[in-house]
Amino acid sequence: MHLLFDDAGKPTTGRILSEADNSLQVELDSGKRVKVKSANAWLRFDKPEPSALMSQALALQADMELPLAYEFAPEDEFDFAALAGVYFDDPPSAVQQAAALLCLQSAPHYFRRMGKGRFKKAPADILAQALVAIEKKQQVQAQIEAWAAELVAGTCPDPVRAQLYKILFKPDKNSPEYKAVVQAARGSHTAPLTLLLQSGAIENAYEFHWQRFLFEHFPKGTGFGELAVPSLSEALPLADVQAFSIDDSQTTEIDDALSVQGLGTGCVTLGIHIAAPALSIAPDSALDQIARQRMSTVYMPGHKITMLPDTVVQAFTLQAGQACPAVSLYVRIDETSLAVLDSHTRLERVPIADNLRHDQIDHIVTEAWLQGEPNPEAPAEAQRWQASLSWLHGLAKHLKAAREVVRGKPETFNRPDHTFKLDGVGERGPQGHETVVMGLRQRGAPLDLIVAEAMIVANSTWGQWLAQCGVPGIYRSQASLSPGIKVRMGAKALPHAGIGVPAYAWSTSPLRRYVDMVNQWQIIACVRHGATAALVAPFKPKDANLLAVIGAFDAAYGAYNDFQRGMERYWTLKYLEQNGITELDATLIKEQLVRADTLPLVMSVMGADGWPRGAQARVRLGRSDLMALDISATVVARLDNPDSTDDDALIDPEDDDAVLTTPVALAIEVDEAEPPVENPAP
Repeated sequence: MHLLFDDAGKPTTGRILSEADNSLQVELDSGKRVKVKSANAWLRFDKPEPSALMSQALALQADMELPLAYEFAPEDEFDFAALAGVYFDDPPSAVQQAAALLCLQSAPHYFRRMGKGRFKKAPADILAQALVAIEKKQQVQAQIEAWAAELVAGTCPDPVRAQLYKILFKPDKNSPEYKAVVQAARGSHTAPLTLLLQSGAIENAYEFHWQRFLFEHFPKGTGFGELAVPSLSEALPLADVQAFSIDDSQTTEIDDALSVQGLGTGCVTLGIHIAAPALSIAPDSALDQIARQRMSTVYMPGHKITMLPDTVVQAFTLQAGQACPAVSLYVRIDETSLAVLDSHTRLERVPIADNLRHDQIDHIVTEAWLQGEPNPEAPAEAQRWQASLSWLHGLAKHLKAAREVVRGKPETFNRPDHTFKLDGVGERGPQGHETVVMGLRQRGAPLDLIVAEAMIVANSTWGQWLAQCGVPGIYRSQASLSPGIKVRMGAKALPHAGIGVPAYAWSTSPLRRYVDMVNQWQIIACVRHGATAALVAPFKPKDANLLAVIGAFDAAYGAYNDFQRGMERYWTLKYLEQNGITELDATLIKEQLVRADTLPLVMSVMGADGWPRGAQARVRLGRSDLMALDISATVVARLDNPDSTDDDALIDPEDDDAVLTTPVALAIEVDEAEPPVENPAP
């Protein structure tokens, strides 16, 4: 005698060896003996053999029609033998009963399990809904298979293309688009990113990096919609100065300008004039919410995403020929000793006479020219400000030297700033194929030093003033210059050891950085209310909202800077490719890592084992990977003296750009047995 029984919900057959009151001993085809409760014994039969029963029942079940079985089944609760009797023969054979059991168990949408081999028909309305859902699921699966086939064939379906970056970085793993990519990758044994590249879903590496950044940080796009430009709510006095700005030619958000009065009188007044959007943009207004969401302008070669709409920028930028709203810091300075006598702040309209562009006049405004050496190439606007620039340069060198005493060591400008110009950029912005023109601007050039020191004066003076008035601000501080001590942002006026000032609050770029606009609101409150400013300032002491701004800005600003560095690395690699550069000179900055001497490029190198930091080498470049933003190098020859023990080489190991970009893993998953997913993002 044989037995068909329930083994944890699975129909199983075996030979009955013995039987007790409540159980049976059964031998399986494998020879294993099991104890079966009588309640789980579904069917006793003599023939066929146990293994043959199941194979024959499966074959018979495949021919059964579920709608017909549902129609024939009793309305009340029934067992599988009852269904076999009405569907096949009465009495049914053991194979027919087993086939009925398998049919009932395989169709839970038709029949509900009631336990111990018993079932009940599902209500007709529930069945109808289930059948619709099954049909829809089958259609979706067919669509998944069709999309997967297209991907394998080298074509990307439009629905997959539309969801591309969501699939890669933040997928809904139940979506058919995601499942199609996974199925295609699994079936073709191809990494998902490679598959999407081959199918044309990703146009090129630049598009991949750009769209990934937008997906993560600007999912709703970079537009602003319709926003009115706020008007000033008060009449501001006109300043009795003529000011000028110093910026790059591409700069539209001109935040700062300078003026000099009293040259030759023994007491000179330096005016530092900062664009004042905070006079019109109210906290919690629509414009404030946009600026707070973005936190900063995003820069990259050939393009930028501004923090504020262009109409607002144009309303407040310090444009030449206009009297612009500004928060002005006036610092009286002894003309001989260059000692600061006092300072005060005003809200006013400042006449802007010129917008000087340093990339056009850096080669003219040299120390020799500032000391009076004529230069016939100097444009009229530069000549107009020669005396002011000469005095400002002397003041800047004096201020820098004074800070270095506090700092404890001199500031050095070891490496130039590399500039990027892209030829052929259209209205859509860079597309990744433009021609790269690389330039150099020496750090610490006269115009650079003038602006830097003036902004340090403003940020330090206003930072200390906010603290004196009891008004909170957003500060940057650094406890010491010891290795590993980073610059931090906080709401307390603490020293900045790296700059050498007692307090430093970013306040000079309110058109480009949100923290500067926050600090400008606080400074305006101090100008208007003095000692009682803490009672009326937008942000009060220990304001949780201010701390939230600091945290959000830190995260956004760091992400934007990482993206900018990644895009600069992309265009540097394109520059190598476009100019056929295969070898260059480099300096070892740490084990197996070098920095190119003439390009902003850090890369891994082979063949420099045991070399000291600062060693010079000629390296041969490998093939660049624009998706991974990576390139390798191999040492061709060492250029410095191998016996030298001087490994300082003016290398700062804490430099941010001395770190290679870190890949970001894709979120798409395939089976462990499949090829690993590529990690191309910077």
